[in-house]
Amino acid sequence: MDETAAEETERETAAAAPQKGTVTQRAIERIKALIADGLLEPGQRLPTERDLAAQLGISRSSMREAIRALTVLGVLEARHGSGIYVTRLEAGDLLETFGVVADLSRGPRLVELLEVRRVLESTATALAAARITPDQLAEVEKHLTAMNTTDDPEEILAHDLAFHREIAVAAENETMAAMLDGLSSRTFRARVWRGYQEEGAFSRTRREHAAIHRALTARDPEAARAAAAAHVGEVEEWLRAQLER
Repeated sequence: MDETAAEETERETAAAAPQKGTVTQRAIERIKALIADGLLEPGQRLPTERDLAAQLGISRSSMREAIRALTVLGVLEARHGSGIYVTRLEAGDLLETFGVVADLSRGPRLVELLEVRRVLESTATALAAARITPDQLAEVEKHLTAMNTTDDPEEILAHDLAFHREIAVAAENETMAAMLDGLSSRTFRARVWRGYQEEGAFSRTRREHAAIHRALTARDPEAARAAAAAHVGEVEEWLRAQLER
């Protein structure tokens, strides 16, 4: 099928079934289906743009847009002088745009994201309590000690982030860890705001982190779940109160 015929077919198809989205969106879905069905594997080079467009019955211009969009999403990568490849499909790469949404959210939407983080953080911490290694537990304790021995807000918050990141890794769920990394780092400004404006916030934060650490040390998943939920819940409730004012 030549380029003109393919474009004409696309226009006719789009007119007949507009509810299915644009031609480019359908091209994206077709490429994703090839990956999901195992016809394109992680790390595999895609056919040329011309060949893939002909294979899927899509114009090269629409295929080009689809490839560009999937590259932005981390599904495909362009290697200079080599071609287009399926990425390793790592959770962190695929969920990077999720972190952007969290980073740009404000007001009530930020509260919603904290609700999501509370659910995921408590689950990850419960899993970590059952799975954490001695070396990982030592890293968590290192960041807790650092939080307790400094009054510098930036240092406290940096170790706070690292504390939770170690726990997420210890949970042994890469997808959950990637989602939490986006939520935790992107809500950084909310915790900074809380720390600077609310007297005693860092003292409470230290106590809450100590409770999480105790539950991990005891390898008690339910205690760990409750301690993590309470910790994130404190930030969430503070932010709700700020918005109500």
